Amino acid sequence: MAHHGNTPAAWTGVLVILVGFVVGGIGLVIKSWPVFWVGVVIGVLGPIVGKIMQKMGLGAEPVSERH
Repeated sequence: MAHHGNTPAAWTGVLVILVGFVVGGIGLVIKSWPVFWVGVVIGVLGPIVGKIMQKMGLGAEPVSERH
């Protein structure tokens, strides 16, 4: 059965990336480079957090090949 990325690891990774994007966008709007770069760092952490959670068993099971 397809899961379509609907796992806690995937949702958390996307949420962290979204927060980073919003923080970075706010930094651009208020013309604050430090806030922008904090947003970039947060955004880069999203896939890392998602991968760690996947390794902890909160991601999708690998699809086994059928022969």
